[in-house]
Amino acid sequence: MINTVLFDMDGLLLDTEPLWGVSMLRVAHKHKIPITPERFKETTGLRIYEVTDHWAVHYPWEGKSSKEVADEILDDIIASSRQSASVLRGVEDLLVLLRKHKYKIGLASSSPKHMIDALVDHFGLTKYFDRITSADAVELGKPHPAVFLHCAMELGAKPTECLVLEDSVNGMIAGKAARMKVIVVPDEFHFDDPRFALADAKLRSLEDFDLGMIRKW
Repeated sequence: MINTVLFDMDGLLLDTEPLWGVSMLRVAHKHKIPITPERFKETTGLRIYEVTDHWAVHYPWEGKSSKEVADEILDDIIASSRQSASVLRGVEDLLVLLRKHKYKIGLASSSPKHMIDALVDHFGLTKYFDRITSADAVELGKPHPAVFLHCAMELGAKPTECLVLEDSVNGMIAGKAARMKVIVVPDEFHFDDPRFALADAKLRSLEDFDLGMIRKW
């Protein structure tokens, strides 16, 4: 029986996903790092510090270290998100519903902890979560299942008692690898990606979520 629901953040709770690319390009260009949108494919799924480490190997630059560049990208995206991002449709209604029905609620994101805390607090969502965890706390990020397993452990839940809500293929793979049920909510551009067939269910938005979907599991 599902008693715990684990949320991703970027692209599921908040429409911050497109801002990552904008911030990465802005900071890369500032430091004359030859990064293009096409080269983002080389680092899909990596955490931001792993991304800039990759850049340092393949596109070396002079000046700031890869960690300093990553920190600058994070500062930029936090500022951009506060200014122009918003909570996605259905998020707060679903969080209130899960609270009402006594589900344990966790947030498990590959974003760094200080970014998660800053944005979840800014958008007034902190109060809904029993635990907020980041892939910072584990050795490997998504699609490795570690961040979901760590969040479940913090909540005192078995993997088989958990539902993961994700918007990405890597997040879906991580949830399934953790032996959890997974509902995906892809953006419109990726909605028909055949890889999402691995999920237990697929929704257009969290407004379409129904507790009846998970009470059967």
